[in-house]
This record gives sequence, structure tokens and C-alpha cells, in this order.
Amino acid sequence: MSTATSLASLTGDYALDPVHSRIGFVARHAMVTKVRGSFDEFEGKAHLDGADPAKSSVSVTITTASVDTRNEQRDGHLRTNDFLDAPTFPHITFVSTAVEQLDDTTFRVSGDLTIKDVTRSVDIDFEFQGSATDPQGNLRVGLEGSVPISRKDYGITWNAALEGGGVLVGDKVVLEFDVSAVRQS
Repeated sequence: MSTATSLASLTGDYALDPVHSRIGFVARHAMVTKVRGSFDEFEGKAHLDGADPAKSSVSVTITTASVDTRNEQRDGHLRTNDFLDAPTFPHITFVSTAVEQLDDTTFRVSGDLTIKDVTRSVDIDFEFQGSATDPQGNLRVGLEGSVPISRKDYGITWNAALEGGGVLVGDKVVLEFDVSAVRQS
């Protein structure tokens, strides 16, 4: 869907479908490879205004203890104060402050990302993947987006020096959003 008329038909309130969505991240490891992970528990809601995207909004809450990199030892370390400090800061949040349509299918969602009680503004470009009515009769929309952040900006500074130079964990982390949202009645 790329016309304003078809986007206007999508106006409404939506809930993120955690079973068909992924909120993940990618970080450089040992200077030579990337580690991918995701958060298994999150919830979110959005108001989409297809006729006037600037009137759209979104909010997402992620459970930090649900971090999953497919390695329990690493996941346990990520939950400590060295990284996310899940016991003290159980949630990561994102609340939009503006939405701008960049072209027929791309939308920039600006907002406040809070990790470990540090809030910074980020701009996430989302590509509209389309809409469909599922077998249960629910209208779904799909969006994909990502944004690089500096983990140091959020007070996540733990690292280890490598023998040959460099560090174990890169500062840049790319947050990834593959979203399926269901319009609410």
C-alpha cells in the first residue's frame, strides 16, 4: 500500500503482537563478529493516523530480564549491572514524540528511549511492509526498522581489552524492530 487513500484506511489503535514481532539487537563481539539477540517479553501500542501520520504515536515497554542471545552465560551477564541491570531497571521504554512520513512507505518515528534510567532521543526509520486481514479477521500491519545507538550513552560501559588490541564488546548497538501490530476494536 503506497497511496494516502489506502493508508488512511489503516487509521486506528493497534497492539503489538509479541508472537509475530521481534525486538532485537546486534553488537560487535571481539572486533571480528556480531552477536545477535532479542527480548522475549515486550508490549506496545500505537495509534496510526493514515491520513495525517504526524498524529500517530507509539509506546513500547521491554522486559530487560527477557534478553536472549541463545547463550545462558552471556544472557546472565547482560542482566547484571555490567550491562542492563535487570533487577534495578526491569524495563526499557520507548515513547514517540513525533512521526513523519518520509516517502510512500517510510516513516520516521522520533522518541525517547530509556535504558537504565537514562533517556535519549532517537529517530527510527520504519518501512511499512503492508497490511492484511488474518484468518481470525484481525487487520494487521507490518513495519520494520532499526536504529544504531551508543551503549555508553546509556551508562553501559563494561568492556574487556583484547590481547591483540581492541575490546571485547563494541560500543555501537543496532536495535532492530520487526513489528506485526493488530488493530483493536
